[in-house]
Amino acid sequence: MSPRENHRERLLRGALKCLYENGYAHTTSRDIAAAAGSNLGSIGYHFGSKEQLLNAAIREGCSEWTDQLRQLAFADKGATPAERLRASWLALTDTFEEHRQLLVAFIELHTQAERSPELRDYLAEIYNESRAAVARMVNAALSDLEIGEDHMRAITSLLIAAHNGLLLQWLVDPQATPSGPQLIDGFQSILPAALTLE
Repeated sequence: MSPRENHRERLLRGALKCLYENGYAHTTSRDIAAAAGSNLGSIGYHFGSKEQLLNAAIREGCSEWTDQLRQLAFADKGATPAERLRASWLALTDTFEEHRQLLVAFIELHTQAERSPELRDYLAEIYNESRAAVARMVNAALSDLEIGEDHMRAITSLLIAAHNGLLLQWLVDPQATPSGPQLIDGFQSILPAALTLE
């Protein structure tokens, strides 16, 4: 890693640390520079602005969270597809609190994107990356099935939508939001019957 890449990475890690500690709205350029052991000018040099750096940190954080979910879902090498599905939903709900500030910042980006075509494009890239990551997990869990590209895009989009919707409910009222075990029990009670309907 070159000194320039190393400095950029330090800023990214510093911004991510500030997001978790302060949240998006309360993180200043000085906070990031201090966390990265850098100076204010380096933020503009490497990222253009504090906002662009924080957006990059959100993207990195979401990627790391997805990887954490993958590791938790596939921790048991001998698990069946159903067991991996259960593990992934448990991992999802169990890690909400750990990543709360990051997830709030990600949701906030959506409201800002309404007035910024550039930010909409940026979010679209994040969703494309998320769909690709979820597709890899689905393929790994259901290795015996051949899932077409169109079907996979629909499946991954639905899973991400369910995750995001659950997150929004949890942020508003965590006590009323179903836990991982409750979600699995609910799925198991209706899916067999629903899938046999003609």
